Amino acid sequence: MMSARFLGVAVILAVSTTASARQTPASAGVVSFANSGAPAAQTPFLRGLALLHDFEYDRAAAEFRQAEAADPGFAMAYWGEAMTFNHPVWMEQDLPAARGALAKLGATPAARAAKAGTARERAYLSAVETLYGDGSKEDRDGKYAAAMASLHASYPDDVDGTAFLALAILGTAHAGRDFATYMRAAALLEEVFPTHQHHPGVVHYLIHCYDDPVHAPLGLRAARLYGAVAPDAGHALHMTSHIFLALGMWDDVVKANRQAIAVVDDQFRAAGRGPVMCGHYPSWLVYADLQQRNFTEARRYIDGCRQSALIELKGRTPGGPDPDNSRTGAFLSVRQMLAAVTGEWAPADDVPLERASNWERFADAYGSLIAANARHDRATIASASATLGRLSPLLLQALDASHNPDLAARATVKAIALQGAALVKIRGGDTASGLAALQDAAATESSAPIEFGPPAVAKPSFELLGDELLALGRKSAAADAYRSQLARTPGRTLTIEGLARAVS
Repeated sequence: MMSARFLGVAVILAVSTTASARQTPASAGVVSFANSGAPAAQTPFLRGLALLHDFEYDRAAAEFRQAEAADPGFAMAYWGEAMTFNHPVWMEQDLPAARGALAKLGATPAARAAKAGTARERAYLSAVETLYGDGSKEDRDGKYAAAMASLHASYPDDVDGTAFLALAILGTAHAGRDFATYMRAAALLEEVFPTHQHHPGVVHYLIHCYDDPVHAPLGLRAARLYGAVAPDAGHALHMTSHIFLALGMWDDVVKANRQAIAVVDDQFRAAGRGPVMCGHYPSWLVYADLQQRNFTEARRYIDGCRQSALIELKGRTPGGPDPDNSRTGAFLSVRQMLAAVTGEWAPADDVPLERASNWERFADAYGSLIAANARHDRATIASASATLGRLSPLLLQALDASHNPDLAARATVKAIALQGAALVKIRGGDTASGLAALQDAAATESSAPIEFGPPAVAKPSFELLGDELLALGRKSAAADAYRSQLARTPGRTLTIEGLARAVS
């Protein structure tokens, strides 16, 4: 649980001369927010605000509910709880839960606004009413960003308003990362970063702005700071590795994710739960361990994640495309990573997939394809490729039906299916057509915005193309393919090793 060492300290803010402000120490980050809440509500409210900036959403919601209990008329406590149900960078939102949180304050937006203690608080409430109002998520995200821009213009010295505006801008990039949008957000944060280097939102959101191979050097300052800014927040500790991974700094990626897992394990242990073996932080740790050829540690988490997947598969709703939301998907993802490096793949009955989704079956078939290609197993390559070819149109249809605008998800599905078809041709002797299909796969994969984190295609297409060209003795072309891959995944060990062989 969050440390209780939070002492309210009176501060005067330029944004308000009538409301009191309180400041937290650095367990989750330092925040200072003028508000009209009762003194008894200040500590949980400020904890919630810091944790909200850290994306520790469940813990933040619990703190805001404590503030509500301490001061039932404190409008900003309900605002804060509602904000925990919007996850802009992840393009996730629980609309019913958010509206339910606001309804506890009042039945209508007008009734809720009447309980705001200051004009600034009314502006925050108005913005969140827009976020959870009428229209599609895309429309509401755009209107919310505009509302936060208006708040920022009215209260330019409100650092939280600046941070939340930057985050709102990031939340409008529905089709995936685009540099123009992300740099607009970064420009806002850069203005306040020199004077707010312990503010969790400023430091955190700067990392999100810069977590791609092109801009990652700009995020290194924030990454070096954030773990110390919020040492009690697992997400904060992990988040530093977004920059480190984008720069191929594997020691730092391993350290950051081990620290994040340790913090979460402590919190889980206090709640009577077991350790974290599956999910976001372990998958990044496995990827970094594999880059360093630390197979013992990687396999420990993969084996632990397998056990979690087996428990999940006993009875569950099939998972979607994001492995972070499915222990089975997470297991298949990390096992793909291992297969890409070692060629290892367990038997088909290792994890029963009767209850698996098409997404998970697709991931299983791709792992089988990667491993089979490492040993030139033509029969398994053909079988896996056939499964990929059958499932890929179904997955693309599902994305279309859900109105998911994520270009990276579509590119990943298409590139993987193209890889399967290409390897069937190459292993069957039709080398020219196979290489052409691999080039199509690489072009498809690189057509989507670069996403943060380990590559969604476990055996990236340019790397696979380089491997096949190198096997044919076409060293110059192979070197070009490997260099193209390193531009997207700096420091990736297999790519570096391939390039070294190509230029030798």
